Amino acid sequence: MKEAALARARASAVAVAGIAAFINLYAPQAILPAIAHSFHVPLLRTGLTVTAPLLAVAAVAPFVGAISDRLGRKRLITGAILFMLLPTLGIAASPSFAVLLALRFAQGLAVPFIITVTVAYIGDECPGPEAIRAAGSYSIGSILGGFSGRFVAGIAADLGGWRMAFVAIALLTFATWLWIAARLPAERRFVPTTGGVRATFTAYAEHLHNPRLLATCGIGFGMLFTNVAVFTFVNFYLSAPPLDLSPAALAFIFVTYLVGAVTTSMFTRLAVRIGRRATLMLVLATAAAGLAITLAPGLPAAIAGLAVFVAGIMAVQALSMGFIGVVVPRARSSAVGLYVTLFYIGGSLGGILPAWAWRAAHWPGVVVLLFAMIAAMAALGAVFWRGRFIQS
Repeated sequence: MKEAALARARASAVAVAGIAAFINLYAPQAILPAIAHSFHVPLLRTGLTVTAPLLAVAAVAPFVGAISDRLGRKRLITGAILFMLLPTLGIAASPSFAVLLALRFAQGLAVPFIITVTVAYIGDECPGPEAIRAAGSYSIGSILGGFSGRFVAGIAADLGGWRMAFVAIALLTFATWLWIAARLPAERRFVPTTGGVRATFTAYAEHLHNPRLLATCGIGFGMLFTNVAVFTFVNFYLSAPPLDLSPAALAFIFVTYLVGAVTTSMFTRLAVRIGRRATLMLVLATAAAGLAITLAPGLPAAIAGLAVFVAGIMAVQALSMGFIGVVVPRARSSAVGLYVTLFYIGGSLGGILPAWAWRAAHWPGVVVLLFAMIAAMAALGAVFWRGRFIQS
C-alpha cells in the first residue's frame, strides 16, 4: 500500500514538473501580435521570444545530465523552478525587446534542470510499467503546461496588457514549486556517478555510438520543430484577415492542446500492448492528417485540424522519452540531456526556419515543410525502433 501511495505521489509530482517547465516556454505564442505592437518590431521577429529560451535549453542541457548524475534529482528540480521566477517577473518590466529576449534566454537556462532531471528521476525511481505510466503523466503535465501558459497569457493580456501576462505566469510557476516541494518523494534509488570529467565524456561517447538513442533524439528534434512551427505560425495565419483573431481568441485556440492530454494517455497504454514503433507510426499519421485539415478555409477547419494534430504529435514525446530508459543502460541523465539538447535545437529552428516557407506561400507553405519533417521522423522510427526492445 505504501508503494502504491508513493507511485501516486511520484506521478502527480512529475506531472506538475512538466507544467512548471512548459508554462514558461511557450507563453508568448498567444501574445506575439501584442508584443510586436508594444515594441514596434516586425511580427515575424517576435518569434525570437520563443526561440531564445529554446536555444538556452539546448546550450545547457548536455551539462545538466552530468550535474544531476552527481548531485541528485529533487533539489535540482525545485531549485530550478525558484530560479525561473526571477526572469519571469523581470520580463513584465522589460524596457525593450532586447531586454525581453535576454530574460527569455535566462528562463531557458533553468528549464533543463526541470525536464532532464525529472525524466532521469522517472528512470531511477519508477520500475517496470510504472515508468511508462510516469512518463505519460509527465507528458500530460507538459501538455497542460503548454496550454496553460498560452491560455493564461492570452487572457491576462486582454485584461491587463501583455506585461500582466508574465505576472500571472510567475504566480503559476510559484504554485508548481509549492506542489513539487511537498509531493515529490526524495530519490531512493539514485546512485551518483563518479570519475570526474573523464567519466562524463566516456558516457557521452557511449551515447553517440548508440544508434537507437540517436534516432530517438532525431525524432524528438522533429517533434518539437513541428510543434513550435505550428503554434507560432498559425498565430500569424489566424490573426490576419479575414479571421483577425484577438489575443484572447488566440488563447482559446490553445484549448486544442488539452486533446493531447487525453490522447497521450491513450497512446501510452496502446504502446504497452502493441509496442512503441507501431504506436509511433499511428500518432505521426494522425498529426499529418490534422495539418491537412487546417488547409481547408475557415476557422472551424483550423480548430479541428489543430486538435487532430495535437492528438498525434503530443504522444511522440512520451514514446520517445520512455524509450531512452530502455536502450540506455547507464548514465541515463546525460542521455536525456543529449535528447533534450537536440529536442530544443529542433524547437529553436521550428520558430524561425519556417519563416521562409511563410514568406513563399504563407500557411500552406509551412504545412508542406512540416509534412516533410513528419515523414523523416517516421523513417527514423521505422528503421531504428524495431526489435525486441520496443515492448520493454
